[in-house]
Amino acid sequence: MPHPHIAKVFKAYDVRALYPDPLDEPIAEKIGYGVGVFLKKGNGGEKGTVVVSRDHRPAAPSMAEALIRGIRAAGMDVVDLGSCDTSIQYFAVPHLGAAGGVQCTASHNPIEYIGFKVSAKGARPVGRDTGLAEIQATAEGLDDGFLAGKEQGSYEERDIWEAYRKHILQFLTGGIQRPLKLFVDASNGMGTTLLEKVFTGVPNLEIVSINAEYTDDWAHEPNPLVPENMQPTVEGVKRTGADLGACFDGDADRCMLVDDQGNLCGCDHLTAWMAGHFVSRSATDPGTADPTTIVYDLRSSKVVEETVRGLGAIPAMSKVGHVNMKALLRETGGVFGGELSGHFYFRDNSYADSGAITLAAALTVLGQNDQKLSELIGPYRKYPQSGEINFKNDDKQGTIDKLEASFKDRAKEILHLDGVSIDCWDDCGYWFNVRSSNTEPLLRLNAEAKDEAKLKALMDELMPQMGTVDAGH
Repeated sequence: MPHPHIAKVFKAYDVRALYPDPLDEPIAEKIGYGVGVFLKKGNGGEKGTVVVSRDHRPAAPSMAEALIRGIRAAGMDVVDLGSCDTSIQYFAVPHLGAAGGVQCTASHNPIEYIGFKVSAKGARPVGRDTGLAEIQATAEGLDDGFLAGKEQGSYEERDIWEAYRKHILQFLTGGIQRPLKLFVDASNGMGTTLLEKVFTGVPNLEIVSINAEYTDDWAHEPNPLVPENMQPTVEGVKRTGADLGACFDGDADRCMLVDDQGNLCGCDHLTAWMAGHFVSRSATDPGTADPTTIVYDLRSSKVVEETVRGLGAIPAMSKVGHVNMKALLRETGGVFGGELSGHFYFRDNSYADSGAITLAAALTVLGQNDQKLSELIGPYRKYPQSGEINFKNDDKQGTIDKLEASFKDRAKEILHLDGVSIDCWDDCGYWFNVRSSNTEPLLRLNAEAKDEAKLKALMDELMPQMGTVDAGH
């Protein structure tokens, strides 16, 4: 019989659960074996290297060790990078010619959680449809004594921070051309090591940091999408007169920004702002398609599409989720992509996300411009938005179908990329997207209009049809 807890810990894009119940070391060993078998298959059935790293959660060391035991039992060699941010995986896997890698982390979740993010060769993400289901099936087929007598791959500890630092700092294209003060909240997570190993000593950069120490008593949940978790950064920017504020999530693959006035920078507005930098950067690369592509999440402001087209580049709309964003960026050969969740994606980083590179790119653009960040971002904040609102709804598809029927005569375009996106921008001055949660009876609404009056009228029409607002999400 399969262990009853294994099915509980596998999600759409990773493994994640409370420690030690339901996710503990014996299950981690089985998952490790499943990972090893899967990556060996992807390596043509040959022995190869699996890169393993972990964040600084209390459970991470023992869980990474258990995972490694399983990987080695599958006959794969392991290079252990120790405590690192998740994005080091997307550098290390191709840098070391590895068959794949695993980060032991629960990202932005509370300290009681632990999990694993798996990458295949070339740092391609492994989700349910691209390997996690196969890994789960292998793990569920293992008895408790499965490790006995198995072939053992080799084990090596390695420090690649110097090479990783050079990789990140290449995104400081031309350097920071004027003195900047950066206020950073490391969220008691892996941003702590990033600041020390990568950004300390960068010319023209003064860093003021908080929560840049490892402790089991976190100052706040390491999730910068929650506005209250951004308050220390907002207050710190105002208190210190910083030019820019940044807040990392727990595993530092995300970095949310605050302008010099203490205003949160919307991730779609940042995508539009940084698009010009990456289009210009790609123009000097003979290997880049002309015109280049910028990928954006379908919930993004219209200003992203308008800006990208104005740059002579191609805007490519993606479904929500890092697996979808990475796949579309790779498919189109795009140079840069941005998602409302705070993940930003870079062609020259294996088409993967990186909080450190996001910060480096923002510092570059700001440091080569005489204007303040609030002045640079301001023009992109021109359309009022609803933000994402969640509704409890037991008839999700029925509601989506009714909305589509109600708006079809007004819509210039209706897309079914992720739920339904109804675009009435040209004639009515608004658009909106409604999509279902994959795991809960929830509908998620995002809307935008050309002015506040149009947004209010749209929301007054939509809200009664959506269900009950779920304040817990």
